Amino acid sequence: HEAGHAVVSKFLPTQDPVHEISIVPRGMAGGYTMYRPTEDKSFMSRTEMVENIVSLLGGRVAEQLVLNDISTGASNDIEVATQIAKDMIIKYGMSDNLGPISINTEKDPYELQLLGEKFGDAIGAEVKIMLDTAYARAQTILTNNMDKLHAVAEVLIQKEVISAEEFEEIIK
Repeated sequence: HEAGHAVVSKFLPTQDPVHEISIVPRGMAGGYTMYRPTEDKSFMSRTEMVENIVSLLGGRVAEQLVLNDISTGASNDIEVATQIAKDMIIKYGMSDNLGPISINTEKDPYELQLLGEKFGDAIGAEVKIMLDTAYARAQTILTNNMDKLHAVAEVLIQKEVISAEEFEEIIK
């Protein structure tokens, strides 16, 4: 799972470099992939947000591809990915189909109802398309780099924690 996040993010141009990968459980997390930001940012581009979703889904995709099964380990990743997709569409106006619109149901709980049921359905469809497209992109990356996924996973099983330098060496 964690190797999936790391390998996918490595092949996404806008994503920060891997700082550390661990399979040592911490609280509710079974492990983590930590990234090292290369710059301070006060905003994100659409491309960065889409690639963030792809990276978040990399763990679930790795489980599916390698184990031919999935676990509850990706629940937070999916929750965050879904929230990013919803924000892109209803907060930042980043939907090609729905256009530059912002819906704030916290300010006005009836705002979405005023726009109509079909509009709500369109938002749901956009979120689904965005997540499905990101999932497919993560699948392509991992399928094309299965050797790297297995190599990172093997080292994680042996050492439990991999540094940025070790990750880069494995990926070479």
